[in-house]
Formats: sequence, C-alpha cells, structure tokens
Amino acid sequence: MNEVSSTAQQTSAERAAAESEAWGRITDLWFGSRQTLMETCRELDLFPPQIMVLRTLDEPKPMREVAGDLACNSSNLTGITDRLEDRDLVRRERDPDDRRVNLLVLTDEGQRLRRRVMKRLDKPVDSMSALSDEELAELTRLLEKIGDA
Repeated sequence: MNEVSSTAQQTSAERAAAESEAWGRITDLWFGSRQTLMETCRELDLFPPQIMVLRTLDEPKPMREVAGDLACNSSNLTGITDRLEDRDLVRRERDPDDRRVNLLVLTDEGQRLRRRVMKRLDKPVDSMSALSDEELAELTRLLEKIGDA
C-alpha cells in the first residue's frame, strides 16, 4: 500500500471514529430526554405516540402530514387519534378547502395539555448553561446543518 492511500485510510478511519463519538453523545442526550418523556407520559396517562401527536399539532394539520411527522402509517395514526379523541384532546375536521382531507385539531383541553407537554419536553438540560452564547449559537447552527443534510 502506498503512503497516500494509507494516510487516506487513516484519515477516513479517524473521521468515522469522530462521527461515531459525536453521534454517541447526541444519543446519550436523547436517552436523557427520553426519561423526561416517559415521566411526562406517566404523569399525563398518555403513550409516547400520543405525546408526539400533541407536539406536532401547533396548528390544525392533515392526518397524512401528522402521520409523516410521526413516521407511522395512517391506520396507526387512526388508533392514536381515536384514543386522543376519547379524552377530548383532539377532534377531526374536514378541510374546508378540500373535503377529502381530514384535519387534526386540538380541542381547548388539548391545547392546555400541549402547553404542559411542551414546557416539560422543551426544557433544556441543565448542562447547556455551561455553553457560552457563541457556543450555543454554533451548536444550534451545527444541529440545523445536520438536520437539513
């Protein structure tokens, strides 16, 4: 093996190790937030997919779009929606612009519960206070870059 290809392989291996390390740290943070999610579910007597529906409904949305947001099929979302309707948290409405489309809409109680959910789940981990304003801006920029790729 020549010196150039050996260096390229080493650089590639170092890059892969660095990516794995960074992703592992993101995963660790996610698992920490998952504990908060599960505590919120127990407190509110909801399942994670129901919480995810509440989170995505910042405005009325077509059921197909909500299913896409949750990465689930329409029949699965129907069951989740049925249980949320039973608790008077959401309702289905026909889209006035396209009667073939069912919109999911939060009820007043659903809006109140969504605010509670968002307050709990969007609370940053305490360790973020260790970041300077510049570091926080850079972290946000980098996460957006990863998310948009």
